Amino acid sequence: MRHLPTRTTRTSLRRVIGALAAGLLCTAGAAAPAVADAPAPAAATAAAAPQSGNGLALTPPMGFNNWNSTHCRAEFNESMVKGIADIFVEKGLKDAGYQYVNLDDCWAKPQRDADGKLEADPVRFPNGIKAVADYVHSKGLKLGIYTSAGTKTCDSVGLPGALGHEYSDAQQFADWGVDYLKYDNCNNQGVDAKLRYTTMRDALEATGRPIVYSICEWGENKPWEWAADVGNLWRTTGDISDSWGSMLSIMKQNLPLASAAGPGHWNDPDMLEVGNGGMTDTEYRTHFSMWSVMAAPLLIGSDLRKATPETFEILSNREVIAVDQDPLGKQGTVLSSTDGRWVVAKEMRDGSRVVALFNESGSAQRITTTAKAAGLPQAAAYTMRDLWEHATYNTAGTISATVPAHGTVLLRVAADRKWAAHPPAVELGLNGSPLVEAGRTAPLTTTVTDLGRTPAKKVSAALTGPSGWQIKPLSPTGSATVPTGKALTTRWQVTPPAGTATGTYDLTLSAQYRSPAGTRVRSSVPFQAHVVVAPPAGSSYLSDLPQLSSSNGWGPVEKDTSNGESNAGDGNPLTIGGTVFAKGLGVHAPSAVEFYAAGACSAVTAQVGVDDEKGAKGTVAFEIWADGTKVASTGVLTNAMAAQPITADVSGAQVVRLVVTDGGDGVDSDHADWADLRMGC
Repeated sequence: MRHLPTRTTRTSLRRVIGALAAGLLCTAGAAAPAVADAPAPAAATAAAAPQSGNGLALTPPMGFNNWNSTHCRAEFNESMVKGIADIFVEKGLKDAGYQYVNLDDCWAKPQRDADGKLEADPVRFPNGIKAVADYVHSKGLKLGIYTSAGTKTCDSVGLPGALGHEYSDAQQFADWGVDYLKYDNCNNQGVDAKLRYTTMRDALEATGRPIVYSICEWGENKPWEWAADVGNLWRTTGDISDSWGSMLSIMKQNLPLASAAGPGHWNDPDMLEVGNGGMTDTEYRTHFSMWSVMAAPLLIGSDLRKATPETFEILSNREVIAVDQDPLGKQGTVLSSTDGRWVVAKEMRDGSRVVALFNESGSAQRITTTAKAAGLPQAAAYTMRDLWEHATYNTAGTISATVPAHGTVLLRVAADRKWAAHPPAVELGLNGSPLVEAGRTAPLTTTVTDLGRTPAKKVSAALTGPSGWQIKPLSPTGSATVPTGKALTTRWQVTPPAGTATGTYDLTLSAQYRSPAGTRVRSSVPFQAHVVVAPPAGSSYLSDLPQLSSSNGWGPVEKDTSNGESNAGDGNPLTIGGTVFAKGLGVHAPSAVEFYAAGACSAVTAQVGVDDEKGAKGTVAFEIWADGTKVASTGVLTNAMAAQPITADVSGAQVVRLVVTDGGDGVDSDHADWADLRMGC
């Protein structure tokens, strides 16, 4: 947990000025707070001979943390923690590998006792932390706890931090039976991060109890460069939120750090949001897939007492969990990332490769690579296991799929002599624009391509859509045989009924075929068609037109107000540099909003900047894209700047995309306003 870019009362001193740090560390006769209660011999020994590791977390930790679902609300209490432990056992999560039940901030009383010891909040934990630990241990699970490497934790109440109390606090945790410590970064008083986190490492070691050590300093001091012999895992980013934009931004920050990860020392892109409700199940499967490919800790952040069957299905997918928990301990690396088409490959101990085909964009896309590119040896053919469909195929070497918007296809590929025992893999594809106006016909072309070494027999294709839609094939929908590398291609006419409301509608392409041995295979891929309306002639405010799609870092995109970061309608008047604007969009980086231009518009104009509501915080950059081409950008803007004009030529574009990035310094209070936003058509 860290300072969140929200209008909550949580506070931190994560950027204390150097003068304050110097005052704390250089005052004559004063000991540094980070080692205030450290036994002198132990501290000296640790300084002389840094640890090489504690032998723990040889695979990424798996478990639960309450923060994402409860924050410091009253529902976080002893009953909840015990209930989660019960569910781990009852729902098979323990058997799937989850073992840590971790407490986050707000478990403690606001003051230490007369002896300087920590005490549990008597309302939340009336029986104390040891009793909770005993209960969790009785289930065959482990308990985690939280504090901060500062004078206070991150909550606004100001609960006791461990700075200056490392050895006594660590011993308390050990005495209580704690198995995992999350050590945050708030109110750190400018003390050097390496010193603070190394001191707690030594304090935990001094207890003699095996305690997994999670460094949560938000990646501010690049812990992936120095923390491998300090902690078992380290946060690489700021806090995640339950949104597509937040998850995507954090994933992109963590992916380049693969070389730092390995058994006992892991990159931590923060906890899972799966099941909290801010993303679709498709997006949550991507979240879980990519965290597993990145060998990230899998800490459930949703209240499992309220979880849906779909949430349990995602979290308990043992084939995906096996990717995360592979003993080789390799984090996946990016093979390619073009136009939102990501290919990430992870080496496994058995020699196979797990390949994630991840589609960042808002429309289905074909994503492809090869077994050779993924690092596999040359072979006549390969087996390819779909880890979400739980089906195995053979491939001649192509690894490819049409991936739904925001989706991920996760494949485990191996050079296997028994490849012929499996049916050939086929790739289902769709060509043509998914944008269609109500009452008008749109042409689409589907393909069923044989990727296998063996032919696909008795192949048939079907395209289905919502009730009332007319979907008519214009060419054959079947073929007796589709050889390796060839495709059944079918042309279709798709017509939504007149009067169909603008919005997104589901289409499904299905295929049936047989392997040479007669095995019957069915496969399907969901697509999305967008029913659109051409914008009116003249100049229009984009906040008055329907959005084709949107993603936002915190909260929804707001119309004619700033971004409130939580529920729709919680923003303020758009204000940049003291100027108030009546019309526009309020967003939070990272953000992308798309509009249908129908090839009939010429220009987009706006006044843009960081909203005044965040004071001196926030750095962002604005971009305008036309059909996948960037046509205008501002560079980095700060809260100290007045509104800046931006104009883009979008002539002939079908889709206009408005993008806001974090300005290259991470996401923190990045409230961005597209003020006076207009499109001329």
